[in-house]
Amino acid sequence: MSTNNSKKITTLINRKTLLAMIPLSDRAIYDMEKRGEFPCRIVLTSRKVAWDLAEIEHWIEERKQSRDKAIRPGSAATPGTPSGTK
Repeated sequence: MSTNNSKKITTLINRKTLLAMIPLSDRAIYDMEKRGEFPCRIVLTSRKVAWDLAEIEHWIEERKQSRDKAIRPGSAATPGTPSGTK
């Protein structure tokens, strides 16, 4: 009898674990999800949500590899130039 061992196991993390990994506020993460800039939460029940750990780790790796620097709202910095430099 042959079994299919190629099934992917998904590890889900809760909000507390996510916030320990990503030093952003709940609101910032929610806003980024709505803009499509962060992996979407998975609704488990009416009161519980979780995130796919592999998606979060991939998002972190993308941030590490990205050469884009965040530009603060209202700053006159050009893309690729860190804010606050003259």
